[in-house]
This record gives sequence, C-alpha cells and structure tokens, in this order.
Amino acid sequence: MTSHLDNVVERPADLTAQWLTAAVGAGTISAFSVERIGTGQMSECYRIALTYADGEPGDGRPDSVVLKVAATDPMSRQTGMTLGLYEREVCFYRDIAPRLHGPVAPCYHAAFDASSGIFDVLLGDANPAVVGDEIRGATTEQAQLAVTELARLQGPLLGDSTLAEAPWLNRDTPVNQALIAALYAGFVDRYGDRIAPQYRMVCEQLVGAFDGYLADEATGGRIHGLVHGDYRLDNMLFGADGADRPLTVVDWQTVTWGPAMTDLAYFVGCALPVADRREHYDALLGDYHRALGPSAPVSLAEVREGVRRQSFFGVMMAIVSSMLVERTDRGDDMFMTMLQRHCEHVLDTDALAILPAPIAVAPLCPSPDDEAAHTATDEPLWNESWYADFADAAQGFGGWVRLGLIPNQQTAWLHALLCGPNLPTVAVVDFEVPLPADPWVVHTATTDFAHNAADPLRSYRITLRGTGQSYADPAALLRAEHGTPAEVTLDLVWTTDGTPYQYRIATRYEIPCTVSGSVTIDGRRYTVDSVPGQRDHSWGVRDWWSMDWMWSVLHLDDGSHVHAVDIRIPGVPPVAVGYVQDDAGTVTEVQTISREQTFDDDGLPRNAKLVVDPGGITATVDVRGQAPLRLVAPDGRISEFPRVWAVVSTADGRTGVGWLEWNRNQPGR
Repeated sequence: MTSHLDNVVERPADLTAQWLTAAVGAGTISAFSVERIGTGQMSECYRIALTYADGEPGDGRPDSVVLKVAATDPMSRQTGMTLGLYEREVCFYRDIAPRLHGPVAPCYHAAFDASSGIFDVLLGDANPAVVGDEIRGATTEQAQLAVTELARLQGPLLGDSTLAEAPWLNRDTPVNQALIAALYAGFVDRYGDRIAPQYRMVCEQLVGAFDGYLADEATGGRIHGLVHGDYRLDNMLFGADGADRPLTVVDWQTVTWGPAMTDLAYFVGCALPVADRREHYDALLGDYHRALGPSAPVSLAEVREGVRRQSFFGVMMAIVSSMLVERTDRGDDMFMTMLQRHCEHVLDTDALAILPAPIAVAPLCPSPDDEAAHTATDEPLWNESWYADFADAAQGFGGWVRLGLIPNQQTAWLHALLCGPNLPTVAVVDFEVPLPADPWVVHTATTDFAHNAADPLRSYRITLRGTGQSYADPAALLRAEHGTPAEVTLDLVWTTDGTPYQYRIATRYEIPCTVSGSVTIDGRRYTVDSVPGQRDHSWGVRDWWSMDWMWSVLHLDDGSHVHAVDIRIPGVPPVAVGYVQDDAGTVTEVQTISREQTFDDDGLPRNAKLVVDPGGITATVDVRGQAPLRLVAPDGRISEFPRVWAVVSTADGRTGVGWLEWNRNQPGR
C-alpha cells in the first residue's frame, strides 16, 4: 500500500494515470478505463482496467483494480459515515489486512475524510471469479474453502489485546432488545404466514432475552476476535482458473471485534441447505479448527460451543437486515431462507438452553447530566438542538422555540414562532446566527435569547426579545417570503409533568411539561398559566434532508401524554418511535404508528389522524395554528417543515391539545 498518497478519491473522475501509477506501484500506467460493478447502496464499486506504457500486464502487474468509494446519494453517504462503515473499511485495509493471510484482496490505497464523509479503497481485482449465492447455497468444496480461509484470517488475531482496544473496531452496536423487538413486530407483520411455528418460537425467545444474551456474550470469559460481520456467500468471490486467490471476501464495512465464532456460526448456519449442513457439520468445524494451526488458542470443543452460542447471530440478522434494506422479491426469499436455516441450526444445537430468562425492557430515562451541552464530533452535520413548545387552547394561542448549534459550520439556527386561529403567524427566524461561544446565550443584531435548565430534567426556562416578521399567510414562510416587522418578547418556564423519555435509536430525549409565563407581540401581552407543552434536547448528526417524518406530541385531558414519530427513510420500512404515558407517568413505548393527513396546495397541513399502538389510541387532529419553516441544506437541498398546534379528540372520548410537524423533502430541489 502506498501510504504516502494522502488524498481521498471521491469519484472515478478524480483518478489520473499518474495517481494510479503511484498507487499501484507496478509500472507506468499510460491509460485506464472505468466500469461500474455491483449494486451496493452504501458504497459504489468500479473496475479500473489498466494500460501500461511499456506493454502488457505481467510479472505481478495487475491488469485491473477495483475502486470502492462512498455512495453519491447523500442519505446513504450520511448513514455510512454515521455508522462508521467507511472508517471501518479503510482502517481494516490500512491497519489489519497487511497482517493477514487468506481471502483478502491486496490494497493499494485506503483513505477516509471524516469531515466530508468520503473514502476510497483501491483493491486488487478478484476476477475471474464466481459470486456465491445465499439462496442456492454452497457446494461442499466451497463451504470447506470458506471455513478454512476464515481460520487463516482469524487465527493470527484471536485474543489480540491491541485490537480489543481499537475504538474504530469497538463501536457500540445499535441493535438492542428494544430495537429488535420493534423490528420483529414489523417482520411478523410482513412475513407472518411464511414463518413456521418452531421458527417463531426461536425468534420470540431470542427477542425476549436479547439484552441479557448480549451481556453474556460480552463477558471476559468468551474468546474474542476479528469478526467480518456479514460472512456469507453473497460476499464471497470464488476464484476461477487464472484468479489470484481461490476465495476473496468483500465488504469489510461491518468488521468489528466480538465473539470469535460469530462468522463461523453465521456461515455454517446458512451456507448449506439444512440436510447438507447436518451431514457435513462436524467436518466443517474440524476443518476450521485444523486451519487455525497447531498452536490455536481454542480447542475443537470450544469452537463447537462458540458456534452453538453464536447460532443466534443469523436469526438476528434475518430479522434486522430484512427490515432495514429495500424490499425485493429475491430479498424476501433470501431472508426466509436465512431464517429457516439459522433457526434449524439453533434447534439442532439446543442453543435455546443458553438463553437467559426473558425480561421486559424498561424505557430509558435521560440523566440530569444530559441537559448540558455536548462535545461535537467532526461530522459536518453534527447538530445540538433544544426545542420547546406550548399550546393554550383557551386563548387560541401557541408557539414553539428552537436553538440549534451546528459547530462544524460555525453557525446556529434560532427560531421562535407564535400563531393561532385568529392571529397572524409571527416568526423570529435566523438560519445564520454566528456560533455562540456560550451555548446558553445568543445575541444578534435583532435578537437576545437565553435558556437554561437550572433544575435538570425538572425545569427549563427561555427568555427572548427580538424583532420578527408577521405573516397573514403562514405559507409565505415556505416560499421564503418576507412579512411585516413585529416585536416579540417571551419569558416562559417548562415544568416537567410526566416522565422524561430517552430515545433508543438516537441521542435525544423528550419531556412532557406544563408551561407558564408571558408572551408579548407588538405590545399585546399574553399570560400563559400551566398550559400543556413539550421540550426536547437532541445531539448528533442530523441530516434533515435525507428522510421524511411526522413528529407529534399530544396532551390529553385525563393527564396522559402521547409522543409518536413516524420516520420514513428511502428504501427502509417505516420506523416508529415514541411513548404513551398515563397520568402517573408510566411509560409504554410505541411500536407502530399509522397516519393520514391532508395538505393543501400551499404545503400546509389541514387535518390529520393518528393510530398509535400499543395503547390503542386513535386521535383526530383539528389544526388551530400554522408555524412552518423552509429548510435549505448547505448543498442546496430543500425540505418543507410545516408545524401546527391542534386540538385533538380520541376514539374513546378524550380530548386534548398538542403539536405536530412534518419534514417533507422536496425532490429535485
């Protein structure tokens, strides 16, 4: 690898013959051609055919190489960067692959830029080769090759204390019991009639004990090693005559440090049809153990037990992966094949006996320390925001406020919008506030703002004095039009009126509140006295333009609170987040949300209906105030962000009030 080449290749168009000559280091390259290969979503791969100035390839000179770069799709790129996928692959090829033997392509260049999310790896080509097929399954010879080559990969690193501490290789898994339970609910809804009763039993026992199982497998007594994380036939290229290697394993973006037998269990559990796996199981485990060499730090019995314990990995992957990738007919067949083969593996090895007793997952609650400002990472769209709203149905008046810090752009957003059915929408909106030195105080030429959580998780105060704009037509905000000047002053306190709730899938929490204080608009003063409201605090990478969502908080007259977020990511099934709280603050986490809404041609919502489960709540929304925004990304993408406060009625006779928002990405804009 030519480590002196520090520049990152973003697209094939960035390549030059001079750069390739230096990277490959096998002679002067005078010309090259580019061909797209593969259909990856998080990354893109290209075959680069090489022409040498002094003749044909030979003497170890490759006639082609493969370039892998970040996806052009902004959402896919942001996901790959946020999950650490790009960094992992670069670090694997740069720091680990040179120490390994086995089915890894040589790497000529690997680089990653955390600030932009771009990366590249330039690899030796595996052609001519045949791609494995997970549905068809492997031949016995292919399976034997895969397990012996896996042992050659893993053997030198089993129990390596240095790798066990590498931060990039030891990221916390985002999959926990609450997440897999939510995904399993969608999995059953989609595939229920294709899941045999015995496989459903395996899944339900795993889901119910998932957190305890993960904790058991993370204990110091289990031998850990390098884990590919997706060691299956679809990621294997079996070399044909003339290939440099008999097997090349690709897609190292999920590489991690974990229970050493994970990859072996995942492979043998699904690579062969069930009858063939049973016939060759002992031989394959023996082949793996022998390939570790005479000084292997594990016995064959330990290999067998490790595979038994990790037989659940394939069941988990069938559930999680199927619900997080774009759905296709082949995908459905593959995931059902995975489920059947891996469940049979679990049953054949009596692995259910190792699961701890199932436990109910308690909702998460933020720590008082979470109220403080957080240290930013280096991603361009890292953001920290504090949000608060209120709705006073008796006075016909409501509002919302948000401060958002974007430290890597040296910018902050400050928004305060007030509205009602017989009032104009008044908006203090500034997307270009210089990043404040103190995250709790903002001063601009037109606005003074301060906020604090002096009594963490119990009380939060906002004061604001500034000049905004008044709009008789709130849709003008979506058109980026100017209103008429309006002077705004507010001094409001949000007092916790329920249980603070921490998200499982993002660094964020929500708190139902009552709100008191005063708001003055152009000299007209409103006194707010213990009206319903909500506040939240969020930090992390937030790409507003990569997905759509509907966010809602409803406060009902019996003292209960409903928070429901329906997230729509392209190519991924809807994701539901939220809670139902009773008047005692007991939290039940939301698993499914369905919604209907009507938008007028001007982009404003006019009505909506929500169904939230568990909780069995069906709520009809009557919009009373409109307070939208138009969000423009640094790269020009646009999202319309309508927000409304509304009165609500439920099918069981309750009434209430709350806020709803929609994030609506605008295609082609």
